[in-house]
Amino acid sequence: MPTLYDRAAEKVRTIYDRRIQEPPLLNEQRFFPKAQLFRSRWREIQQEALGIAQTRLAQIPRFHEIMSEQAEISANDGVDWRMFTMKAYGHDVPENQLICPVTTSIVKQCPNVLSASFSFLAPGKHIPVHRGPFRGIVRFHLGLSMPRKADGDLGAVLWVDGVPHYLDDGDTLLWDDTYPHEVLNATDKVRIAMLLDVWREEMPTDMRMLSSAIIGMVRAAMLFRQAPFAG
Repeated sequence: MPTLYDRAAEKVRTIYDRRIQEPPLLNEQRFFPKAQLFRSRWREIQQEALGIAQTRLAQIPRFHEIMSEQAEISANDGVDWRMFTMKAYGHDVPENQLICPVTTSIVKQCPNVLSASFSFLAPGKHIPVHRGPFRGIVRFHLGLSMPRKADGDLGAVLWVDGVPHYLDDGDTLLWDDTYPHEVLNATDKVRIAMLLDVWREEMPTDMRMLSSAIIGMVRAAMLFRQAPFAG
């Protein structure tokens, strides 16, 4: 049964759908030219993410522990999806940023990056089909430790609007997460990716205003609930 969050998200998506028509995959040069900063230094970012995985993975909160509204996709199968968050809707997480000085320094060069996290998908984790709540942000993926199956093929897949994408280490993808998407880690190793929420450029004035209001409300709600970003 749809929750209040689901119903509200559907209404908001309908508004954006009428005003912004773009394909699921987006051009980095147009929508996030600073993506090249992350691509050029992905190995340094990778080392910080691997260090976290090796020393404190069990302490990192699961996604639904940060946002209870996401339990349907995070706690659906009892397999961990943990999120190490450095920035959330404009809110810095200083204790986590101290652990990742290189990554944090790059994020700080990108004022249009609203959220920045390392995503850790445990072996066998399946994130079922879902949609993001609003089109005012776009999602950037950077592969950091993308595991392979026994036959050597990449074993973690991201479907966006029904199309499978297999990202390797250092690969990037910029996309609109209001389209249906799904993830499966069909390996026996943890899949690590960097996820950024990036302010969408070229929005009509009314959509910019609405997006700013939504981001402000989400940020306020996280601060009020004191979301457990730090592990």
